[in-house]
Amino acid sequence: MAPKPQKKGKKKMKPQLPVAEEEEPMNMESMGHPEIYPLVLTTKTQEIFNCRVEEDMTDEQTYKLIKKEDILADLQNRAAVSDFHPVKKIVREYPGEELLLVYDKDFKYGLNFYLIGTEEGKENFLKIPEVPEEQEELKEYVQEEVYIYKPPVSKPWLSLGSEKEIEEESVQESEKRVTYMISRKRSEFGAPVTFRDQNASSIKDAYIECPSYPDKNYTLTQVERDAGLQVIAEVKDTSTQTKWAFPKNATTQYYPREFSEEEKDIISESKSFSDFFNTVSTSVEIALQQNEIMNTFIDDWKNLAEEESTFGDKTDTHLKEYQSFTDLHSTMEKMITCVSWHPTIYGLIVVSVAVRLSCEERVHYSAPDDIFCFEFCPSDPNIIAGGCINGQIVMWDITAHADRIENIKTGSSRSKKASLKPMFLLEPDSNKETMYIRHCAVSSIENGHRKVITDIHWLPDSFEINRMGSVFENRSGINCQLVTCSADCTICFWDIRPQKPAVTTAAAAASAATGTNSANPQQPPVEKKKEENIEIPFDVPSTFLHLDLSWKPLSRIKLSKGDTSLDHCPTKLSLGEDPFLCKIQGTSSIHVLLKDKMLSQIKMVKTAEINPYQNLDSGTANILKPIEDFCTKFFVGTEEGEVIYTDWKMERDSETGRLMAKKPVNLYTVHDGAVHTVQRSPFFNDIILTVGGWNVAIWKEEVITGPLLQTCCAPKRYTAGHWSLTRPGVFYIGREDGYVDIWDLLEKTHEPAQSQNICITMITYIKPWTFSCMVLSVGPSNVNQTFLNLRGESIREVAGGDHPHTLEHPTKTVVAKQQFIAIADYYGTLHILEIPWTLSHPSSNEVSSVNYYFEREVRHLEYVQQRKEIREQEKKEMAMELVRKKAKIYQKTKEQMEAELKLEYESYLDLEKSVLFALGLGKVSEKMSYLDLH
Repeated sequence: MAPKPQKKGKKKMKPQLPVAEEEEPMNMESMGHPEIYPLVLTTKTQEIFNCRVEEDMTDEQTYKLIKKEDILADLQNRAAVSDFHPVKKIVREYPGEELLLVYDKDFKYGLNFYLIGTEEGKENFLKIPEVPEEQEELKEYVQEEVYIYKPPVSKPWLSLGSEKEIEEESVQESEKRVTYMISRKRSEFGAPVTFRDQNASSIKDAYIECPSYPDKNYTLTQVERDAGLQVIAEVKDTSTQTKWAFPKNATTQYYPREFSEEEKDIISESKSFSDFFNTVSTSVEIALQQNEIMNTFIDDWKNLAEEESTFGDKTDTHLKEYQSFTDLHSTMEKMITCVSWHPTIYGLIVVSVAVRLSCEERVHYSAPDDIFCFEFCPSDPNIIAGGCINGQIVMWDITAHADRIENIKTGSSRSKKASLKPMFLLEPDSNKETMYIRHCAVSSIENGHRKVITDIHWLPDSFEINRMGSVFENRSGINCQLVTCSADCTICFWDIRPQKPAVTTAAAAASAATGTNSANPQQPPVEKKKEENIEIPFDVPSTFLHLDLSWKPLSRIKLSKGDTSLDHCPTKLSLGEDPFLCKIQGTSSIHVLLKDKMLSQIKMVKTAEINPYQNLDSGTANILKPIEDFCTKFFVGTEEGEVIYTDWKMERDSETGRLMAKKPVNLYTVHDGAVHTVQRSPFFNDIILTVGGWNVAIWKEEVITGPLLQTCCAPKRYTAGHWSLTRPGVFYIGREDGYVDIWDLLEKTHEPAQSQNICITMITYIKPWTFSCMVLSVGPSNVNQTFLNLRGESIREVAGGDHPHTLEHPTKTVVAKQQFIAIADYYGTLHILEIPWTLSHPSSNEVSSVNYYFEREVRHLEYVQQRKEIREQEKKEMAMELVRKKAKIYQKTKEQMEAELKLEYESYLDLEKSVLFALGLGKVSEKMSYLDLH
């Protein structure tokens, strides 16, 4: 019985539902539908009334009838929380029992549902439209037309204006037609007609000609013309008949007609015979010489095929890995800093390694002797000069072990994997079973570079310089001087010969001017070290013992930054062409050969056991012959990415009298990072390649306007680069992500021709070479140096420093006439790759094509420079013209102002007189003067 009182309570609460301050619900009266009331129904409300979107309310079922009492119950239970609260007044006043709720999917009225608040609106929404009887009959008529054909019925013409268009487009005769009347006698009608030939000119009026003539009275214009055209193929029948001849064999025989002896004597003594021989003798001799020089019966095509069959294919464009070397037994991680192939022994390559340490770790572990650059001596490849991280130069002499390098024996078992170990370590190692080669000289640490040596080069044997930078003839005929650059902002020149005692400043200046040696020839040489007091190891060569720990630079250059006290920090330099290489152009390729002088020098050392570097004391000449018109300028790359073209000649300061380096000739800021490569082209001595930061540049000496080619920024930083040895338009660029970009200037100049991944870390050095290859690893006291063979032969390890280098690789057979490229990475791995045919064989006119490209770029730079100068001149002229105009306006302003003020005053007086005259207030004289004026 408990529920009944609750119901009664609800009945009592009904009168309390209406509120006096209720707001009128919002409807769509503005849109012409006052019976529609938009609503927002939440998910809870949709579940209560079973009107869930996409379940109960769909595209087919868009409405639902809801009982009025259910809505009132929801308002009673949830009060203001109910979604029907905004339309509660409409619900209470609704006369029917069910209200129509419609789902507004497209939000036509702004919300997701709307309620129809009138019975009439609900009936109109639910009412199905009735089809009128006429439409039903028409529908049946259409259905009957589908099956029954009824012919069209003619109807009266109903004009819609189309006849006017037809009349406008139709052609009508605008002129009257010409009418001709031809008459004949009646008696002649029906009479037979006979035709005969008659001379029209002999009989009068027998021939009448009606030629056309232009009529000036009117002009006839063709308005429209109908023409048809059809194209058909021309058909032509042709036939021929060949007469067949019966084949038969025919022979003939004849005897030579010979002169008699008397006739021979007469002809040989005749003048015409001697003249003939004098005329043709020269050409016959030339033909005979050509036959002796060149074989005219050689099959060039066959030889070309043999050359191509030796290696690769023309379609092969990628570098193929030949062998790789990795240090497996080192206790410390090392990187390869420099690579160089042996100049005379094909297949021997040298690499220098250094410990991968940060600056703090180097201070902690005290590793001041890592080698960062080195180079073979061009006069004697057994002499090696290297630059250390602490600024010292190290010299090695491996002459005593040259035979062992050339005579390498293979291992006893070929079936096993060849274990390739160091052939020579140039410093001692913990392994006592092997030999080692120690350095024979180290420069003075107090007088040399203060920081790491970044580049080292031997000066050519054709000249030498003095401390002033003047160039003289090198009479010794061997390389005796070095040039180095360091991170301490200096470039030093070194001489490996013993130095003479110092002389006065005046004597030094006189010797520099006359080309004589600065030392007095009558003075005794510098007192040598007393070897009896110095313990010299038995295995250390005495070649450069006079330089050990006392070697000082001959000349020192600093690249000043101008007005500031700072200096440029050089990283790489290029003095001239590589002394090891000379260019010989063949018919199909360019071969890289050694100089004949080097080969003869090596042969002399082997046969007579005479080493020119053993007699350096007597090798210096007192009187030197200066070389005139010698270019002393060279290119330098800096740590800031600048490329400097400067002179190594010194000049004296006018105030202090000290020797100072000249100011740089040109300075270009092209690279956005440290320069890692400055190298001259092996084909064009005046073309220089620089690599640094994220771009590459190609320069031409004596062109001061800028680089011939400057690439855009690469996705990764460039770390190394080298020209191709056989193709003048190809060069290789190494990146920090292990990729090698191969550029071909004849194919593309805006991007690399191809990119190839070599390793997973930074590439530190690139060095191409030809034929077979071997490996030599270089390092000073604690960093080992190793000779290795790439031909798969087992070599015994030799004693070295604290950290041995043991390298292993699979056995391989070297194919003749191959070209290789050595690529070193940051993890200490040396990759030997084969260069494909397309990247090693130039076209017949590639040198001239690349030269034309460089000349074209030079002309382009000159044109750009001229346009810049013209534009600058135009800007100056425009500025001067603007200044002149301003001055002119300023000068005329005062005069113009006075004239304008005078005219304005006179016009004011005229206006005043006219106003007074119009008002009748003017005087008679003024009126008369005004009338005279007007």
